[in-house]
Amino acid sequence: MKVAVLKGGRSLERAVSLRSAAQVEDGLQRLGHEVLPIDVGASFASDLLETRADVAFVALHGRDGEDGTVQEVLEALGMPYTGSPPAACVRCTDKALAKHLMLEAGIPTPAFRSLRETAVKDLGAGAALPAIETEIEFPMVIKPARGGSALGVKFASDSAGLPGAMVGAFSYDGAVLLERHVKGKDLAVSILDGEALPIVEAVPREEGFYDYESRYKIGMTTFVCPADLPEETTARAQELALRVYEVLGCHGFARVDLMLDEDSGELWVLEVNVVPGLTETSLLPQAADAARIGFDDLVARILHSAFTR
Repeated sequence: MKVAVLKGGRSLERAVSLRSAAQVEDGLQRLGHEVLPIDVGASFASDLLETRADVAFVALHGRDGEDGTVQEVLEALGMPYTGSPPAACVRCTDKALAKHLMLEAGIPTPAFRSLRETAVKDLGAGAALPAIETEIEFPMVIKPARGGSALGVKFASDSAGLPGAMVGAFSYDGAVLLERHVKGKDLAVSILDGEALPIVEAVPREEGFYDYESRYKIGMTTFVCPADLPEETTARAQELALRVYEVLGCHGFARVDLMLDEDSGELWVLEVNVVPGLTETSLLPQAADAARIGFDDLVARILHSAFTR
């Protein structure tokens, strides 16, 4: 089969995308497919048409790859592709929208508010910060409303640190999410073909936050898979992940990030990644391996899902 691998692009996650794609390309070649790499740019549609590919494997993270942009183009061209449809991509990429939909479906997610930079600059929304602080309480996580790989995510432990954290997050997106910080275990549940895989717990080697460097630099984080959790907690986390996957309309594969509150034992859903990483340190391949699904089989199953919409 002729498989176009979509990668690179123009987002801040370009480097991670190239690493994911390299792994995918190797796997596809071992499976006997003809690999047609496409670094997504201004000539993407014509480049894709010229390949005469049978299917597109989306290994494009961040802007264009996860927000429904390339998916809309692929649907217009009538080409099968891996991953979720445009509407699901939009829902998951916009963290505020995703959390509103979770709340409507009764899925627990940490308390939050979302502010646009234009509202702060043009509507004086900064005056609402004291009310938000009272509602959410500190410490608080401030993150770009759109984006991944923990890029632009900041912490604020008090009122004095909040404006600077917001400015930092605004540099990555025009809207930010102010979210209650949940202290506890950082968990990831990957979904493959509608099945929840073993849970991965990410434990940063250094005290603090599971950030971009911790995610992608080998040796910065200890990954425990399956996570050392009570059986009922594992079942609950997997159940929540599957519910979110369905509520947001995902397809084929995705990764749901949760926190297990160390004080209350409650599980909180943070967000959903519709194009999870496939690098050597990524969580989906680790979860698949724990389920005795080798990397090449994982790639084959993701590819097959392109034809099961």
